[in-house]
Amino acid sequence: MADESTVAAVASAAVMTTEQIEAVETSSEIQSLTIDSRDPVPESSNSNATELSLEEKFKLVRSIGEECIQEDELRNLLEKKKDPICYDGFEPSGRMHIAQGVVKAINVNKLTAAGCRVKIWIADWFAQLNNKMGGDLKKIQVIGRYLIEIWKAVGMNLDRVEFLWSSEEINSRAHEYWPLVMDIARRNKLPRIVRCCQIMGRTEQDELSAAQIFYPCMQCADIFFLKADICQLGMDQRKVNVLAREYCDDIKRKNKPIILSHHMLPGLQQGQEKMSKSDPSSSVFMEDEEAEVNVKIKKAYCPPLIVEGNPCLEYIKYIVFPWFNKFEVERDEKNGGYKAYTSVEELFADYEKGDLHPADVKPALSKALNRILQPVRDHFKNNSEARELLKKVKAYRVSR
Repeated sequence: MADESTVAAVASAAVMTTEQIEAVETSSEIQSLTIDSRDPVPESSNSNATELSLEEKFKLVRSIGEECIQEDELRNLLEKKKDPICYDGFEPSGRMHIAQGVVKAINVNKLTAAGCRVKIWIADWFAQLNNKMGGDLKKIQVIGRYLIEIWKAVGMNLDRVEFLWSSEEINSRAHEYWPLVMDIARRNKLPRIVRCCQIMGRTEQDELSAAQIFYPCMQCADIFFLKADICQLGMDQRKVNVLAREYCDDIKRKNKPIILSHHMLPGLQQGQEKMSKSDPSSSVFMEDEEAEVNVKIKKAYCPPLIVEGNPCLEYIKYIVFPWFNKFEVERDEKNGGYKAYTSVEELFADYEKGDLHPADVKPALSKALNRILQPVRDHFKNNSEARELLKKVKAYRVSR
């Protein structure tokens, strides 16, 4: 079985009708909607995946999720299916923060290292339904291109990754997509769909438009439309992924999509459950200059002796350790001198004892983040097309 260092090292480096779906299930115990002649496996392959044992692959993929539904299904999938398809998606709605940029790159690289293919759904139509950028599809698509540029620059391994625009894919296969959306909508009561509104950054108390009511039915359909074996999204998307599994029960489909929900990083200020694109003080953005990162981290909430709910320590755990496999602290000798932490547990223990102070953590965190972000800054400075995209995105007003 792979140890933590192996995991960290590897990490850094259609839709059918109900009857058709049921027919697929009876043909093979492991077969899923991913197996289709229209989905050829890319010629390029990841040599690391062939070198990993089943348990190493399982541990690598499982390490992404704060929750996995279900682990036995995940292990069975990795054992019996070549090139499982992982679905990830994003709503182009503004500048990219490090959770969406760095953490997604870490997770995608783990999945591809384990032999998976990743389909990243650029949900431009969904952003329009959710009234992002005032519903202006052209602006939304500019943001989508900007986000792809960032993932390329930060080091996402794209050999086994496809970026798919929802507007293009749905239009090209509308005869497959819309019957499924309608079937999902028909089988669910309105209160069940409204409970999924968290996926849009809304609450059940918000006044939702008709378009926003339709949104969860479409996102649920996406999972089957993309023939996904694994739904790799944040915990805030969990409810609609569970809806997809419930839909499988309704249509008596045995092979359900596996839900791998990753942890949501909090905002930098006290009490912020997650980063906000509309509040620059809550987020480190992927193209922030070094000085901006330093100021934001310096002002971040980081109470001494307290690990729980400490955003600085969360960034170290979920960004710095997976990226570098260590966290380096530089201090005067009288304050403990240089120390390289190789485990989160050791760092947290020292912090709770007071052997590690916020004044030690913050400069070290800023330095690590700036090392990760420097290639992104360089790309947007040196590439004229990327530079123009960033200029446009920064000029847009983020709408909720």
